[in-house]
Amino acid sequence: MEYFAIIISAIFVNNILLAQFLGICPFLGVSNKISTATGMSGAVCFVITLATLVTYLINQYLLVPFGLEFLQTIAFILVIASLVQVVEIVLKKISPSLYQALGIFLPLITTNCAVLGVAITVVTKEFTYGGTSHMMNLGQAMVYAFATAIGYGIAMILFAGLREHLEGNEVPKAFKGLPIAMITVGIMAMAFLGFSGMV
Repeated sequence: MEYFAIIISAIFVNNILLAQFLGICPFLGVSNKISTATGMSGAVCFVITLATLVTYLINQYLLVPFGLEFLQTIAFILVIASLVQVVEIVLKKISPSLYQALGIFLPLITTNCAVLGVAITVVTKEFTYGGTSHMMNLGQAMVYAFATAIGYGIAMILFAGLREHLEGNEVPKAFKGLPIAMITVGIMAMAFLGFSGMV
């Protein structure tokens, strides 16, 4: 049951984009089409999940035992940058069209604060369930990371669909482009806040 609570909380209640506002730059930049939003969501999902696994292990078995916790941010950024390079090379080989569509936003996953935010959250925040608090174990960390990435993807794909739909509708001239996009994000965030009573 605690894993279910982590999943619901990460996807809906504390959505990394709509509740914590992390990773907004690629969210706004790549969400013009559902296809590019889906590709970016997949890349971010892979990087967040794998980065969380690697950074958790580095933190638990290298940084903490040797008293090097002050190097967390630097070590985590290096891990994330390496994983993004792998994603970039694979996408360039497998899907050149998606690689071109993602453009500059693909290498910017390295500096996407959502990826780093999840990695740091997993090793620093306590998980409370059933009235007891404790640090996340590896299983909980992986479930949290994957669910957070899924929540990121859901928000991005929903937003891309809404933006595509808005392009076909008449919008007042003053609201065209980014203003209507920001209004839409605000409404989506309020809708996701409705899930906060679930967990």
